[in-house]
Amino acid sequence: MYDPTVARLTYRALLGRRRAAILFGLPALLLAIAIAVRLLTGADDQVAATVLGGFSLATMVPLIGVIAGTGAIGPEIDDGSIVYLLAKPLKRSTIILTKLIVAIAVTMAFSAVPTFVAGMILNANGQQIAVAYTVAALVASIVYSALFLLLGTISRHAVVFGLVYALVWESLFGSLVPGARTLSVQQWALALAERIGAEGAIAADVGLPTAVALLAGVTVAATWYAGQKLRTLTLAGEE
Repeated sequence: MYDPTVARLTYRALLGRRRAAILFGLPALLLAIAIAVRLLTGADDQVAATVLGGFSLATMVPLIGVIAGTGAIGPEIDDGSIVYLLAKPLKRSTIILTKLIVAIAVTMAFSAVPTFVAGMILNANGQQIAVAYTVAALVASIVYSALFLLLGTISRHAVVFGLVYALVWESLFGSLVPGARTLSVQQWALALAERIGAEGAIAADVGLPTAVALLAGVTVAATWYAGQKLRTLTLAGEE
């Protein structure tokens, strides 16, 4: 269910010059913020949670997920080069799963690792905050990658829709409208962080059992539907 050639081509596409600038830029900004905050405020657990929750989990992780998830397949569909890949004797599920694995790996590398480093800078993992938000970033990376990979298979405007979700729904509505938080990947991931962190250090609006069910369900459903859309695309191309 994993093809090295597809993976290599996908990595090459994702780590091209334009995307790489954003992929490296966001973690660099997080680390710069963490250093500045530590110098100005010292080691403060509440400040660390605010920075990691407000910038890393709410903004950086979904944005990197948009870049990696949509970039793993969207450009190939847009320019028609996906036809050459589909002509290979590969199962469509293998193509989707390989691209998903690559998207997840890229999102984790550029979001979870910087989150942990920033957490150590901010308060040296006081109250397990750095570890908790790193785990949240790892889990959120999986779901965002699946969702945005799906978007890349169904829309030519996947990046736009992804940015709207990441910046408007997750960052704005997810923080201001209580009802919207239940449908927020950020809040589902925060439920895991809340369990790992010290008592009272992190708060989530979704219970852990619900969060785990939604994280798994959305990931599986998005991956399955992306595979179905790719099969439809194949049939259309053959016709």
